[in-house]
Amino acid sequence: MFETLQHIDEYLLLIINQHHNVVLDYVMIFASGTLSWLPLYVILLYLIIRKFKIRSIVVLLMLALTITLSDQLSVHLFKEVFLRLRPCHQPGLQDAVRTITGCGGQYGFVSSHAANSFALVTFLLMVYQSMNKILALILILYALLIIYSRVYLGVHYPFDVLVGGVFGIICGLCTAWPTRFLLNRF
Repeated sequence: MFETLQHIDEYLLLIINQHHNVVLDYVMIFASGTLSWLPLYVILLYLIIRKFKIRSIVVLLMLALTITLSDQLSVHLFKEVFLRLRPCHQPGLQDAVRTITGCGGQYGFVSSHAANSFALVTFLLMVYQSMNKILALILILYALLIIYSRVYLGVHYPFDVLVGGVFGIICGLCTAWPTRFLLNRF
């Protein structure tokens, strides 16, 4: 069973990773960049403060907790337990995988990029329920672009980002519910 899943994962990885061009290379490098999304984060910060006023302190603290949980648990509960090599470190696959930005750490299951982006999006969609539909769509596309970029760049298998995204959704839900309770309480 695991062999079959590994073959499917490798097949999907190579399909995504091998279809590239110069423009997409730059888009995917941007999408995976740590500081690339800073303007979006500044806009979100402004919108949260505008919407929640003094209660934005609770929202921002819980959002920080959400990202911290997602990031740390994706490493300590997954990467350090499963020890699944990234495709760019996998013997026999290294030469077939095209990397543009380097490979990153040795282990890739689950993708912290995926977990963190989906945790952020889930948390915000659950807490900021009156969010503009266009902004909600932008956030969803942001998370999807990040996970696609990780596979495109050859640093994660598709299942790494899929499970990372699901884990991020769980983290976002686990912190959004108490946040909503606190916001309704005060």
